[in-house]
Amino acid sequence: MGVGVPLNSRSLWSTFLLASAAILLLRRLTQRPRRLSSVPKADERVLILGASAGIGREIARQYSSRGAKVCIVGRRQHLLAELVTECKALGHNVLALTGDVASVDDMIRVRSALESEWNGLDTVILSAGVSALQPILSVAGIENQENATTLRDIDSEGLDRVVSITEAAVRGNYVGPMVVAVTFIPLLTRTSKAPSILQISSLGAVVPAATRALYGSTKAASLVLYQALASEHPSVSFSFVLPATVEGSFRASAVDQGIVREADPNKSGLKLSHVARRCITAVDNAEKIVFMPGWMRIAHWLYWLRPAMIEPMTRAKYHFHPKI
Repeated sequence: MGVGVPLNSRSLWSTFLLASAAILLLRRLTQRPRRLSSVPKADERVLILGASAGIGREIARQYSSRGAKVCIVGRRQHLLAELVTECKALGHNVLALTGDVASVDDMIRVRSALESEWNGLDTVILSAGVSALQPILSVAGIENQENATTLRDIDSEGLDRVVSITEAAVRGNYVGPMVVAVTFIPLLTRTSKAPSILQISSLGAVVPAATRALYGSTKAASLVLYQALASEHPSVSFSFVLPATVEGSFRASAVDQGIVREADPNKSGLKLSHVARRCITAVDNAEKIVFMPGWMRIAHWLYWLRPAMIEPMTRAKYHFHPKI
């Protein structure tokens, strides 16, 4: 076994970053919208789950504007009705159904409607999910945790609260995606020339962050679930979009009723229109993993190389500075 000459760590790191950037640029330049040759824009049958608000709502607008057949699903009927009106103004009708992605009965009802109306499905966009904004011990009832110098034991009431809120997060961010996958993968494979599923995950699923333990862990679980499904179903194109903070009111419905700690998402977050457009491009190009912004991929790498560098950055982002 030969002995190599040790390289300066800074030089090695610079080379790594340059090579990674070159690979990403080359991939972007050589990509072509391969899927559109099999599923033209005007013929695409698109199911958008979690279309009441946020990214899913904007994706529905953009798919509708390019002539696709769009089915929108969400829990809030009045918001779906507003979206139907907006899409009609663009010159296209949409199919709107109320439903919860974690409800077996609701998803079977949606599937039956798609078979009846469209004879199948080409694209599933999974935008549904729930947020959670508090540190875990705050969920358990420890107040003013950042100023504490000792931590008291959690009583049964606090532990029960943690379990209850965890179950709500798991239902929205893991059970829901599981039900969606099992419900629609067979239909996709039977009825589409180029079946595709896009999951809108989160940067928090791959870069653990302070105050996002519950949210990040449940999003990570569903991300790995869908990545494994991609291996089990090679005929289906799976895409995963991992955005950083996005504008909108998503955090207002946090299952733990936590407050927004970071800078105002509506001022500093990614624009909904940009995220939606990037999601559609990912489906068209059959891209696998999309970080938003793209340079956030480096944060993922850095976490595995130097987690001690990333951890204080997440505490700073969410203004969380515990003493212990």
